[in-house]
Amino acid sequence: MPVFPNSYNIDHDNRQVVWVANRNTPIQNPNSFLKLTDTGNLIIIDQSNKTIWATEKINKNSTFNKNPILQLLDSGNLVVSESPNENDPTKFLWQSFDFPTDTLLPGMKLGWNFDTNTETHINSWKVTDQDSSIGDISFKMDYHGVPEIFLWNRNRRIYRSGPWNGKRFSGVPEMQPVTDSIQFSFVQNEHEVYYTFSIGNESLFSKLSVDSLGELHRLTWIHSRKIWTKFWYAPKDQCDNYKECGPFGICDTNASPVCNCIKGFHPKNHQAWNLRDSKFEF
Repeated sequence: MPVFPNSYNIDHDNRQVVWVANRNTPIQNPNSFLKLTDTGNLIIIDQSNKTIWATEKINKNSTFNKNPILQLLDSGNLVVSESPNENDPTKFLWQSFDFPTDTLLPGMKLGWNFDTNTETHINSWKVTDQDSSIGDISFKMDYHGVPEIFLWNRNRRIYRSGPWNGKRFSGVPEMQPVTDSIQFSFVQNEHEVYYTFSIGNESLFSKLSVDSLGELHRLTWIHSRKIWTKFWYAPKDQCDNYKECGPFGICDTNASPVCNCIKGFHPKNHQAWNLRDSKFEF
């Protein structure tokens, strides 16, 4: 069940799937249907009356009157709540923003909730635009030590954001507000640690996604051309690759070779170094 929020359903030819409920259990028959139970559970049932997907949890802090309603908000958040005018996320019985797929929208959190010991991150589709099941590429927060976000290919780190410097992640100089419309936030306290962003200009649309080719990118909508364009992406060059030059190495894309040693250090294996293999101890 893909979600096309009104805010991002800008042009029929450029519709953006931003969330998929049953991404690993696709519907095989058009007679399947979506059902909201009187207890607030959202389920997808196939033609054999078999449940192929259900909401993973209900907000235990919320009480409800057995008259839950399902709404797709303009933000792209699919929510189950008691009231059609409910805007407080803590009172939602369930919300899709707690279970991202491959896209981070304004207001979504990427990080950890320590109270519930739950993580939110984004995972690529297995095959972009064809197979929405969970792919190999993910973008996850690591809160141990100095928190930062890593791009992973399965169990291998391929890119790092760098730590938060108060305005942006240090490794992403492109994270500058667009005419003060895109605001980036990083929150860290005893209850949670997460990254999120918001947009102050209602005419601006932007999203952060990962794809099956191993790229993290921020896309923005260009109204005049009716296209999505890359505002920035990563990794964008050889030096963006995680640990490209190994420990105590310096990477410079303008140099040849791109790797060099920090002053006072030298390669442990000169033969490997001369063959452009910098991934070893110094």
